[in-house]
Amino acid sequence: MKFLKMLLYILGIFFLIVVVYFGADAVLSRIPADSTNSSEGGATYSIYLLSNDVHTDIVFPTTSSLMDWRSVFPPENTLGKNSDYDWIAVGWGDKGFYLNTPEWKDLSFKTAFVAAVGIGETALHVTYHPQMIEDNLCYKVEVTEEQYRILIQHVLESLETVDDKKSILIKTTAQYGDSDAFYEAMGSYSMFYSCNTWTNEALKKAKLPSGIWTVFDKGILRHYGYRKQ
Repeated sequence: MKFLKMLLYILGIFFLIVVVYFGADAVLSRIPADSTNSSEGGATYSIYLLSNDVHTDIVFPTTSSLMDWRSVFPPENTLGKNSDYDWIAVGWGDKGFYLNTPEWKDLSFKTAFVAAVGIGETALHVTYHPQMIEDNLCYKVEVTEEQYRILIQHVLESLETVDDKKSILIKTTAQYGDSDAFYEAMGSYSMFYSCNTWTNEALKKAKLPSGIWTVFDKGILRHYGYRKQ
């Protein structure tokens, strides 16, 4: 009887934590963070927010007057080695998740546990794209020069580098295609700071539409017109 009571108590605590966790995200992601209408400041650059229905990337022009991303993430590090693509998507996340879980069926308890409690390493996943097509999971965002500089800085601050400030390529066969690569990153992933929290934080810094806090992609996309289909 005591064991049963203890089990019910533990299950009750777990259920409460789950409710509070998802409830907090549902509420806080809907509260707009402080943002500035980019068009009022003379938007001069276009970026995209891209989701795969779980994870979000920030997509930048490969080259611009402010940044040539090829100098940070050389296309030669991808399998295709194509340097002509116009767009580059950058996402941050748990290294184990990225490298060991190409599909949800590959998710192990160890990978999930390490990611949830924040004791694993992190990585930047970089993907070159020839073009971007707007849809329910891809949104074009006009930004000012200052906002673009802030987004660039957010990425660079998340990148682990060697002494000469060069990015550190993760040598792996876990690429998702011919145009992506992984790089060592700074920071700690956890159930309270996910890949989408990283994206949302970047948008908040740049005073672009975002939520107070979220760990899910929809917590960001709803501020750009996302509608569940």
